[in-house]
Formats: sequence, structure tokens, C-alpha cells
Amino acid sequence: METTRLPELVDELLNAARDAHSGRAAHTVHGKSSNRLRQTVIAMTAGTVLSDHESPGEASLQVLRGQVTLTVGDESWQGTDGDLVEIPDARHGLSAQQDSAVLLTVRLAG
Repeated sequence: METTRLPELVDELLNAARDAHSGRAAHTVHGKSSNRLRQTVIAMTAGTVLSDHESPGEASLQVLRGQVTLTVGDESWQGTDGDLVEIPDARHGLSAQQDSAVLLTVRLAG
């Protein structure tokens, strides 16, 4: 069995995000192109925004560190360390109010 130490990965990705022009960095910890379940850690520096995009399938978002806002239309959800939310099957965006890392879990259609 393969193990991922999330606290260390979050530290590594936040450092990479701070050095990146985009203000973000990501690493898929589970799921290859042949898998239906994919888990990706996304790190974002404070103020970074992932603009509205389509949902790739059934998904959830867990805040590993920091504070983020998930927006879906006129609705928004604020999450902090340990919070978990189901991402609606609709266009949505994500912004970081402070240096943050989230675990995105997606069940891909197939």
C-alpha cells in the first residue's frame, strides 16, 4: 500500500505555490487516467482564484489548511481546516483567503 503524508505534501505544495506565477500548485495523490476516482491536493496562496469552471463529475472538497471560499452561482461556502463540502454539479469557482491547501476528490464519469 502506498501512503501519502498530507501535512508534508501540503508544506511542499504551498512552497511551490509561493514560487509559482499562478499562485498555485497541485499533485494528484490517487488516480491515474484509467481510474474513476481521483484525489488531488491543490495549494493556493492568499488571494489566488480558480475562476468558474465546469464540474468534472461527482466531487468533494476538504480543506486541509487555511481558508477558502467555494462559489456556485450566487451561493458561497466558507471552509477552514477540516471542513468538507460536496461540490454541486454546476459551474463553480474557488478562492483562497489565506495560504491554503485542499483535497479535491472527483469521481470521473466512465
